[in-house]
Amino acid sequence: MSVSQAELIVDRRRMKARLFRWRIAAVIAVFVALASLFWTGGDFKKYTSHIARVRIDGLITGDQATLNLLDEIANSEKVAAVIIRIDSPGGTTAGSEAIYEKIRVIAKDKPVVAVMDTVAASGGYITAIAAEYIVARGNTITGSIGVIFSFPEISKLLDTLGIKMEEIKSGELKAEPSPYKPVTDRARQVSNEMVQESFGWFTGLVAERRNLSIERVRVLADGRVYTGRQAVTAKLIDAVGGEEVALEWLQTRKSVSKDLEVLDWVNPINADPTGLGFSVADTVIQLLGFGGLKRQVESARLDGLLVLWHPQL
Repeated sequence: MSVSQAELIVDRRRMKARLFRWRIAAVIAVFVALASLFWTGGDFKKYTSHIARVRIDGLITGDQATLNLLDEIANSEKVAAVIIRIDSPGGTTAGSEAIYEKIRVIAKDKPVVAVMDTVAASGGYITAIAAEYIVARGNTITGSIGVIFSFPEISKLLDTLGIKMEEIKSGELKAEPSPYKPVTDRARQVSNEMVQESFGWFTGLVAERRNLSIERVRVLADGRVYTGRQAVTAKLIDAVGGEEVALEWLQTRKSVSKDLEVLDWVNPINADPTGLGFSVADTVIQLLGFGGLKRQVESARLDGLLVLWHPQL
């Protein structure tokens, strides 16, 4: 046998060995993909009829990922009902409005129940009233029906530092109120009109969704928060309890089958790649002691009209 023939045979064997390894790798990749489908959130089960659970946590900004998730639920033929789990002090007025509207679209075709956890105030309450039935723990903090527009005013600090801000603008109220000078009476009036207009929208929603007179809502909407027990008495929510109460309502009032499993639909932003029930990034941040800083950064992103309990948080 010539040297060239021997080399050719060796090369062919090497190619076969490499091809075999690639086939093994492909099989393993398919296996891992299928395993992860079951392991991380039970997505495969979503191809069968079920109850979808969606969590609205933290500051509500109406982010596109959450809106897309709600759209997917609305369009899924396998979602028989929806549980909205809320643990939020609220957020932006526009963001809360966007979440509310998406949930109302879902509610046209599927029964929706809201379950409040520790806090469901301001924008969190707007999210809840989009549902047909609201459940809260006895010590849940809810309510805080109101709108706030806050802004810094640092003119005295600038004077102390010897800094003067000059402005050339197209109109008297452009970029007003300004942090660089005391707010004028006209700017305060216009800002207050904007807040009151949004407040009227908020109270109108509560009156409509909770079947209360607008006069009664105005009494309740002085900005105070309520415990879950107080909220039931005020008819701001329907029942005290947890998810089991929500499921009972779905089964007895909406004829949802007791055999249906409750499956989490997870916002990709908050998805857990480990399948172990926690976000790796958030866990690392907490372990390093930066949880409070993370919340401050999130709050700093908020601007404009807010429906938020304790804006400084």
